[in-house]
Amino acid sequence: MLFLYNLIIIFASQVVKLLALFSPKMKLFVDGRKEVFSILKSKINTTDKTIWFHAASLGEYEQGLPVIEKIKVQYPNHKIVVTFFSPSGYEVRKNNTVADATVYLPLDTKSNAQKFIKAINPELVFFIKYEYWPNYLNKLKKLEIKTYLISGIFRENQAFFKWYGGFYRNALKTFDYFFVQNESSKNLIQSIGFNNVKISGDTRFDRVVAILERDNSLDFIEQFKDNKTTIVIGSSWPKDENLLVNYINNAQSNLKFIIAPHNIKSEQIANLKSQITKSTILFSENVETRHALSIQEKNVFIIDTIGILTKIYSYADIAYVGGGYGNTGVHNILEPATFGVPIVIGPNYSHFAEAIALVHQEGCVSISNQNELDEAFDNLISNEDVRHEKGHICSTFVQMNKGATDVILKHITE
Repeated sequence: MLFLYNLIIIFASQVVKLLALFSPKMKLFVDGRKEVFSILKSKINTTDKTIWFHAASLGEYEQGLPVIEKIKVQYPNHKIVVTFFSPSGYEVRKNNTVADATVYLPLDTKSNAQKFIKAINPELVFFIKYEYWPNYLNKLKKLEIKTYLISGIFRENQAFFKWYGGFYRNALKTFDYFFVQNESSKNLIQSIGFNNVKISGDTRFDRVVAILERDNSLDFIEQFKDNKTTIVIGSSWPKDENLLVNYINNAQSNLKFIIAPHNIKSEQIANLKSQITKSTILFSENVETRHALSIQEKNVFIIDTIGILTKIYSYADIAYVGGGYGNTGVHNILEPATFGVPIVIGPNYSHFAEAIALVHQEGCVSISNQNELDEAFDNLISNEDVRHEKGHICSTFVQMNKGATDVILKHITE
């Protein structure tokens, strides 16, 4: 089976190169991997002690960040290496300051695994949430390098738990310990013979709690808000925006809306702005305009940049988090939740435990159509007590679930 897997990886590497001729994202995927070993050579010496964290994409990186930060304090003489599989993670966080070297993970061939692990020679390795690359894991096991899964999630429909899943179960044997998010994940992995597992919870809660301790102020957002009820729309997709634009165009004039779309390509932003009939301003417009008193007169602020949405949530009275109409599901609801903001999302959230919990606890409202969106917003706008109660449910939920990072660190350092 491993032989067949290696053939598939080699074939896939050629297909990706072909796709790179037509897809900018695939071009980043291919070209970025050409620089991996030159970057490592410039930043990691053969005498360095290193600790390696692997994240599939941006979400997993953010999930692992609290652990990375505490490991960095716990092991001050080690260098931190962070790898990404996806361009959507690497391109956003390639210049992060927490890691000493940030690179793409080379494709999972035997030769790449051997060359990469030799280049960084890690003492500890952490895979975040998921992604199980057999050649890398087998090499780590052979070299007796401690390897952990953190914030792991297991589901019944995964190959590990099927009759044909022997190859995938073998990959799990390479891990020294599993830190999983919930009881069901623990039960599943124990059902196939793994008892080296502990429920640590989700490290994302530690990350969003830490957000409260930093300065989240943005003068131009405060000026735009002008003490008026403000709905912040984060990580929206066109299917979200179809409903949201209808609501915005018919909303009362004293409401403010801040939209931070998932896709900030200029043509997408222009299309979004063209649909809105209310007075609208873009972040990308010149600084003088953004900071002028006239910003207070605008009803809609479109954030066509990245990196400030979390701070913007601190100004929200209500948050709509996008993605709930797509196949991948709703985006991160914990960021507005930590600020005690009531949340509205689309219908697709079944793969996200935090969304399921907050919908059940009624801190978060799931909507499926225009009427439900209108009703949810109208209720939250007109009823301040309901708004505050749902916001309190959200912030309490986050506070009650923090602590996963300490569980992981305590086990590793004992």
